[in-house]
Amino acid sequence: MNDIRRYAVEFLGTLLLVFFGVGAAVAARVQGGVVVVALAFGFTMLAMVYTLGPISGSHLNPAVTLGVLLSGKISLLGAVAYWIAQFAGATVASFVLWGLTRWGDVVDQTGALGTNGYGAHINRGGAAVLEVALTFLFVLVVLVVTSRTENAAVAGTAIGLALATAHLVGITLDGTSVNPARSFGPAIFEGGAALRQLWVFIVFPLLGGALAALVAPLVTGHGGRYRGEPEEPAPATR
Repeated sequence: MNDIRRYAVEFLGTLLLVFFGVGAAVAARVQGGVVVVALAFGFTMLAMVYTLGPISGSHLNPAVTLGVLLSGKISLLGAVAYWIAQFAGATVASFVLWGLTRWGDVVDQTGALGTNGYGAHINRGGAAVLEVALTFLFVLVVLVVTSRTENAAVAGTAIGLALATAHLVGITLDGTSVNPARSFGPAIFEGGAALRQLWVFIVFPLLGGALAALVAPLVTGHGGRYRGEPEEPAPATR
């Protein structure tokens, strides 16, 4: 039952992150600009860490889950279940946004349902490097701050700020992914170039997450522990 609860929470959290983050791009990109969109992602992530973190770790991102898996803090089966929940949540959120632009009279200010892409302001190689670097930063922050018990009270703030910073850098270049699920959902409904370029925004964020998992022990030391999956209560002893 606890496992099902974790997966449900990952589904819900990813749905909310994509809905509010991508939704800010769709509904307020022109009037609000880059800062509004970046803060929407960052603040939503911050809120989810404190709200859902005690249940699932609040990954909400396949790259984070990969980093946790490579750190040995979640089982392969658990990681696969998290990935399924994350992609499903992003897809549902994107469907709602797509429906709002088709039937709800919401003007899509990105012109592409907030999808990621390259070609206008950055080429494919540049987008690959950018996504590795931005995701490395974000996942490294997640792994490090959540491995230190003294940081528990401010971990969500650090994670939210890291995500907002990544978006401030990348939005005007490729729309900022750092999250394969976030890229997948909108691309499925937008189609066209967004769908053809989707692999870049899946492969390279995952690579950035893997690199962060390799570097994190250098920062945390061997005593650090990431709360990838909340620990089960220890069995009672007699």
